[in-house]
Amino acid sequence: MLRILHDTKIDFIKRWRLVGVIVLTFLMPALVWITVSTFGGGVNKAFRLGIEFTGGAVVQVAFKQDVNIADVRQTVTAVYASAEVQNFGSPRDLVVRAQGREAGQAESPEAVSNAIRTALRDRFGEATFTVVRWEGIGPRVGAEMRRNAVIAMLISFAVTLLYLAWRFDARLAVAAVAANVHDIIATFAFIKYMQIEISLFVVGGILTVIGYSLADKVVVFDRVRELLRKGARAALTDTLNLAINETLPRTVMTGSTVIACLISLIGLGGEVLRPFAMVLLFGIVIGTFSSIYVASPFLLLIERQWPRHDGETKGMSRALAEQRKRDDKIDMAAR
Repeated sequence: MLRILHDTKIDFIKRWRLVGVIVLTFLMPALVWITVSTFGGGVNKAFRLGIEFTGGAVVQVAFKQDVNIADVRQTVTAVYASAEVQNFGSPRDLVVRAQGREAGQAESPEAVSNAIRTALRDRFGEATFTVVRWEGIGPRVGAEMRRNAVIAMLISFAVTLLYLAWRFDARLAVAAVAANVHDIIATFAFIKYMQIEISLFVVGGILTVIGYSLADKVVVFDRVRELLRKGARAALTDTLNLAINETLPRTVMTGSTVIACLISLIGLGGEVLRPFAMVLLFGIVIGTFSSIYVASPFLLLIERQWPRHDGETKGMSRALAEQRKRDDKIDMAAR
């Protein structure tokens, strides 16, 4: 049977300070950007929301000859200043998105679609293009779907918390939850940096990221718990490193197969599936990363700051005793 990364002895915990700086460097600018945008104009300004959440219309047109996208954009934005025009596959296929709120009042999706068609017909001629499809959602439905999407993410996270609280003791659960929160924030930061439009597909990707991140941390912490129950006299850092190294083959094999599928979707899935695949690909990478460099160091920090007392697990107490001996030796050597 093929086995990869067998019997590795990588010291992952050693670089936790450097990794912490990298994580903050990635997260802080996005958090500031999102906060400023939200206070400046609400969630609609902080993220690019699809018409599923804002209301409006999407019109896909196919021109019979190559067309300058800048001319199309100028034509459409003259009617709806916030409209977006993108290529859809070939240079002749374009997608126009517009919310229809320019006059302070929400227009019906049909009115938005008709206004876009009329503007294109007046500029380029009716015989130069055909409308392949159009779809629209009313503003009231969009607001309801936005609320339901937020509720779905909150329920998913709440169920994650309950599962971790049942599966592990309080300290392991807190470390896993902190890593899960990191993954969610990092995923939204990625969406902000890449200016990915949040559609129903992307929301599904975020929910999948929460589940994948949870599963990866359960695998690592299950192994940590098993090693502690064996009662070996090893420092907590050694136990964490051993657990990560022993679960690394499973993590790499599982993650690599999913990543291969997602790369295919990014390249061949088209404009509709590409944002979903990008978010899910980042989520899998960041979920694996946080299981190694966020959850485990955070558990070590908790155990150091709030040592366990009588009545708690003997395995962890023994591991912390060995950890204190090692830390004392390092401090004496540094002096």
